[in-house]
Amino acid sequence: MAHKKKKTTKSLAGNLITLVNPSSLVSEQFKTLRTNIQFTMVDQKLKTLVITSAAPNAGKSTVSANLAVTFAMQGLKVLLVECDLRRPSVHKLFHVSNIKGITNLLTDSEARIEDNLVVSEQENLSLLLSGPLPPNPAELLGSNRMGQLQAELENHFDLIIFDTPPLLGFTDGQILAGRSDGTIFVIHHGIAKKENMLKANEILKRVNANVLGAVYNFAPQSTQDMSYYDYYNERD
Repeated sequence: MAHKKKKTTKSLAGNLITLVNPSSLVSEQFKTLRTNIQFTMVDQKLKTLVITSAAPNAGKSTVSANLAVTFAMQGLKVLLVECDLRRPSVHKLFHVSNIKGITNLLTDSEARIEDNLVVSEQENLSLLLSGPLPPNPAELLGSNRMGQLQAELENHFDLIIFDTPPLLGFTDGQILAGRSDGTIFVIHHGIAKKENMLKANEILKRVNANVLGAVYNFAPQSTQDMSYYDYYNERD
């Protein structure tokens, strides 16, 4: 696949802290998260990673974007894919147009991957946005064409991160979690409900998702764990 820089991102969004301030505490926590993910996959090469949550507004898209930046900073060739075809927000985080994206590739057999990629300001990081919102997101993401597209993308990138819709109420996220090497679950501090966590856990078990761990998001800064993401105000 030839890589043409058809489009590039504009000025960096304020809550991409890993780009704006890579030496900050939050950025260091994302680096720690990256290291923890790599350790959990020590016996298997990590090529595809799903970032999801039980319910909306957990901050999964912001986690996806900053984690993608952090992996790219390590020298990996990373692709961040917007698979929330109902409420996409990755394009907002990077301040780019969402005219073209994955829906074009899934619905148009003549569409080329390189024509639908956005090249990020971060070296080694490309974006595949949602594109036009379709009436049948789950059917598109569960299609044979999606499986073929994922396989093709894996041939050209070291790591693909899928930002998916919440698990409760939609099947989109579980479809991709069942097809990917690992899944990270984002939990909103103070808002996430235990019953929703249990339901989401059962969903992931049903599709044999490889859950690598959880990110406890928006926690108070006094909490001494992987929880320093209360910095963000842009959610999903």
